[in-house]
Amino acid sequence: MTSTNRISRSIRQNRGAAVVALAAATALLAGCNSSGGKADNPLADGNASGDGVVVGSNNFAESILLADIYGEALKAKGIKVTYKPNIGSRETTYGLLKNGSVTVLPEYNGALLAYLDPKAAPKTLEATTSAIEAKLHAKLTLLKPSPAEDKDSITVNAATAEKYGLDAKSSIADLKDVAEDLSIGASPEFQTRRQGLVGLKSVYGLQFKSFKALDAGGPLTQAALKKNAVQAADIFTTDPTIAKEKFVVLQDPENLFGFENVQPLVREGELSQKGVDALNAVSAELDTATLLDLDTQVQSQNKDPLDVAKAWLDSAGLS
Repeated sequence: MTSTNRISRSIRQNRGAAVVALAAATALLAGCNSSGGKADNPLADGNASGDGVVVGSNNFAESILLADIYGEALKAKGIKVTYKPNIGSRETTYGLLKNGSVTVLPEYNGALLAYLDPKAAPKTLEATTSAIEAKLHAKLTLLKPSPAEDKDSITVNAATAEKYGLDAKSSIADLKDVAEDLSIGASPEFQTRRQGLVGLKSVYGLQFKSFKALDAGGPLTQAALKKNAVQAADIFTTDPTIAKEKFVVLQDPENLFGFENVQPLVREGELSQKGVDALNAVSAELDTATLLDLDTQVQSQNKDPLDVAKAWLDSAGLS
C-alpha cells in the first residue's frame, strides 16, 4: 500500500486536484494508515499533542509552499510539526484554526480581512492589521507580516488584451464596457466574495457574460485562460504563468484587492516563544521577489515545495 508520506507529497504537488486528491487520500488513509492516526488527513479533528504544532495550508501551491517554509523553520527550533496540506479554501481553514485542528496557517492579510469584514477598506498595512485583530476569533492571533505580497488580480489573456487594447497600465475599470462580452474564471468562492464578483460589480460596475468555477488560480484557471475558454481570470500576482503566457494583469486603482502581505495566523498561546520568533524571522526575510522565485521553482520547474522550502531556509540562515 502507498505510505502516508507519499500521499502527502503527491497532494502537495497538485493544487489543481485539491478536492479529488483530498477525498482519495482521506479514504485511503482511513484503511491503510498503519499508525491509526489522523496526522495526514487534512479534515480530521483533533489538536496537536504534546509540544507539537499542526501547520495547515489552503488549496493552492503557494500556500503549501509557505506552510512547508513555516513548518521546517519550526522544526529547526526543535518543535514537532505535523502537516495538513491542501485543506481547502479560507472558509474551511479558518474554522479548523478556531477548533484547534490547525495551529499555524500562512495567510494574506487583505484577503483575511475581506473574509472577516467585507466592508473594511483600510488604507495602510498597519490599519489592515488593526482591523483584522478587531475581528479575529479570540483564540487566534497574527504574527508579523512579511514584505512579500501576492494579490488576487483580474488578468486577461494575450488575445483579449490585443482585442481591447489592454496593457500593463490598463485598469480593471477599462473592462466596464466590454465585461458583458467576457467570461471570467476563478475559484467557486470568488462568486460571493467582495474580493471577487461582488466587489467587481459594486466597485467597478462590471457584469460579466458568465462565470466559470475553476480552481484557486491553479492549473485549471491558467489553462482556461490560455485556451480562451475564459477571457479574464483571478490569477495570483506572483504566478510565473503570467510572464510565460504573456497574460496582462490589470491595475486595481480602487484597491479592491487591498494589501496582501503574507502573514502567519496562529492559535493563541499554542506556539512557544521560540516558535513565534522563528516565524517572525521568516517574515523578516521573505519579500515579493523571493516569493516569486520560490513559486517559479515549484510551479514552473516542478520542484517539490518541501525541498524548495528547505533550500531557501538554509540559504537565509533560518534552518
